[in-house]
Amino acid sequence: MSSPHAVVAGAGIGGLTAAVALHRRGWRVTVCERSPQPSAAGAGIVLAPNALRAFDAIGFDADRAAGRAVPAAMGLRRPDGRWLHRADTAALTARYGRPPLAVYRPALAEALSAALPAAAIHYGARVTCVDHEPGSPDAPVVRTSAGDLTADVVLAADGIHSGLRRAHFPDHPGLLHGGATAWRTVLSGDGPAGRPLDTAETWGRGERFGVVPLADGRVYVYATAVAPEGHRPADVRGELLRRFGSWHDPVPALLERIDPAAVLQHDLYDLAAALPRLHHGRIAWLGDAAHAMTPNLGQGGCQAVEDAVVLAHLLDRGAGVPAALAAYSAARCSRTDAIRIRSRRAGRVAALAHPLAVAVRDLAVRATPARVTRRALDDLFDGFTLPGA
Repeated sequence: MSSPHAVVAGAGIGGLTAAVALHRRGWRVTVCERSPQPSAAGAGIVLAPNALRAFDAIGFDADRAAGRAVPAAMGLRRPDGRWLHRADTAALTARYGRPPLAVYRPALAEALSAALPAAAIHYGARVTCVDHEPGSPDAPVVRTSAGDLTADVVLAADGIHSGLRRAHFPDHPGLLHGGATAWRTVLSGDGPAGRPLDTAETWGRGERFGVVPLADGRVYVYATAVAPEGHRPADVRGELLRRFGSWHDPVPALLERIDPAAVLQHDLYDLAAALPRLHHGRIAWLGDAAHAMTPNLGQGGCQAVEDAVVLAHLLDRGAGVPAALAAYSAARCSRTDAIRIRSRRAGRVAALAHPLAVAVRDLAVRATPARVTRRALDDLFDGFTLPGA
């Protein structure tokens, strides 16, 4: 009897994790990626304890595979450098077994790709649609720009602008612009005078700046600002210096080292409303394709990893694909939508611009009891479970 076949649309972190999880359970997997080759561009990703536990569940050591991750407990600062909240890495480790870890996203993708058979990933193969041949409801046909594939299940990990989501949920309102844009890049080298950098996000008036040290001396930096949809400054470094150049050290020094050609800029979106379910027939959606969320909680990639591991677990339980996909929707819809909404609300608070509102916000952050912060983190970091495990 031949192994069941899964076709994965998209070679992002979620799609690759799903492919690895199924491959390790004996499935034959084909990953279709529209890009003609693996991308060397990218920024950082912080893997929270929930994502790390999900990777553990499939035997994938994200820390070692991605080339030594770095603890990344996130603190909050004001533009003048004063701390609103300092993260306690030791306390996070004691409570959740490990702290969040920062990794270079392309290195993580490369490690996941290396855990698959050499011929499993088809670059330059864009999935255009999924059909069912007449009389063969159990064998969806995946139409791609490189030819057709038959599958037992199709995993739609085709990103925030998912074409498969639009095709199969035509009445869904789609994406909602979050009112802001974001810049991301990775720099080489340490902070000023070689001093180690703190992992922190700084909140100003409608603007934020994040600094996340990575392995090998690299630094992931990102910035967000309230801006209209499609805002694209001609002078990227000049725009960032204008907005953040007077902020606390090491922000100005980091900005001076930015290569504008290596800066990624994207407007921030999330789904305007939850999907009614995360499956249709023998197709399942995961990651941004299923529940696109703003990056304010750092959970977009983490939830994609959770999706992938839960989906593979359910497909491996022998109940059949339709039952497994229904169970997947039941297991994931509530959690992912709650985090999507929570992330949207967090972004609105962080983006406040009126001086009085900002002062009240900053005071509230400083006055928040530790037990409230712990409870909020527990909801995120302790929320990953394998159904029936």
